[in-house]
Amino acid sequence: MTLIKSISGIRGTIGGAAGDGLTPLDIVKFTSAFGTWAIKRSGKKKIIVGRDARISGTMVNNLVVGTLQGLGIDVVDLGLSTTPTVEVAVPWEEAAGGIILTASHNPKQWNALKLLNEKGEFIGDADGKEVLDIAENSDFKYADVNDLGKITIDNSYLQKHIDQVLALPLVDVAAITKADFKIVIDCVNSTGGIFIPALLKALGVKTIHKLYCDPDGNFPHNPEPLPENLIALSSEVVKKGAHLGIAVDPDVDRLAFVCEDGNMFGEEYTLVAVADYVLKHKKGNTVSNLSSTRALRDVTEKAGGEYHAAAVGEVNVVNKMKEVNAVIGGEGNGGVIYPELHYGRDALVGIALFLTHLAKYGKSVSSLRASYPSYFISKNKITLTPEMDIDRLLNEVENKYKKQPHTTIDGLKIEFDKEWVHLRRSNTEPIIRIYSEGNSETIADNLANKIITDIKEILNL
Repeated sequence: MTLIKSISGIRGTIGGAAGDGLTPLDIVKFTSAFGTWAIKRSGKKKIIVGRDARISGTMVNNLVVGTLQGLGIDVVDLGLSTTPTVEVAVPWEEAAGGIILTASHNPKQWNALKLLNEKGEFIGDADGKEVLDIAENSDFKYADVNDLGKITIDNSYLQKHIDQVLALPLVDVAAITKADFKIVIDCVNSTGGIFIPALLKALGVKTIHKLYCDPDGNFPHNPEPLPENLIALSSEVVKKGAHLGIAVDPDVDRLAFVCEDGNMFGEEYTLVAVADYVLKHKKGNTVSNLSSTRALRDVTEKAGGEYHAAAVGEVNVVNKMKEVNAVIGGEGNGGVIYPELHYGRDALVGIALFLTHLAKYGKSVSSLRASYPSYFISKNKITLTPEMDIDRLLNEVENKYKKQPHTTIDGLKIEFDKEWVHLRRSNTEPIIRIYSEGNSETIADNLANKIITDIKEILNL
């Protein structure tokens, strides 16, 4: 059993003893803390709740909604929804915040409470710590019987979200309709199975082949949209003679594409392609996290904009985007953040912008992919003993490469011309994650191995 308490939410495995997993007692405690914080922050007593389709969703939803009622908070329950849809709904409803019940790409035994502020954005560090303090001290008070909150079931936000996407000036429904795309989708039996077909139909796509679109939470494969988990989608794209395949994770904030020949477009390149299209029509800056591909920087600078890197984590990317007034941003895990709609990763807006780009490009998905700089990322980790001083270790590595361009805003990232390596400590395990990138797999792996050797020498391993 696992329970992880972080600044942006609470996630864990279902079952076990209280405090060791995401049990009913833990769900009630942390919901109470968040509701108390939300009332104190905004003075409002309304919270939006939505969930993905995982098996534990109904149980968790009942506990969350009932607890918020007990605090005297009115609940707008979107039912089966997506993370970006809840983010859109919070400011629309002028609510105090939102709770999304999803463990994102984690397997079915996991669930989580993702916490949003009144802007529909993930809460930041200081607010997250305050919520955790309220939970730790049980510093909440429930409402009297006459002041209990009310529940409103609202199924309208599927259409509202789609309508907002269609209204964006850079989304060209006519061009997508004319292209007559044939598309295969893999929605991992979660809420993407409801939202993605509806979006594609609204965009004028007539031929949609569905894989795993029954929102029953029985994930047919590991739900993270990585190449090794998209074998069936790749095969089906070729079998059906489709123009492309589309995969989303259970809460529909990550997006990956498959080319017409069955090869992966590359999750890292989802944001690169969408940014390329946006920058062709709107000059400006871009942001991604430090562990994302350099290709976004290349595309941005070619378009006359400036690229900026943020610490890993959606809230950090959003803060940097606001700071530099970025026109597009996101993360290399297939997360597209388009601020003209809202400040959150959104596969729906990513799909709409990508298909418009592809329709106007007029060639195949594989040709589009080949038009971008080709980089490869190698992902490694070193397990350390808990007593090791990771900060001292990173300082010594930094000192060794002090003549190279580097940053310490999130661990240590060192640049070697167009190659880079990023070292960052895990927040949950005694490990250092080591990401490296080069213009070939061999170069990326060799760079990672070089840094791993340096670390072992410093530790005398």
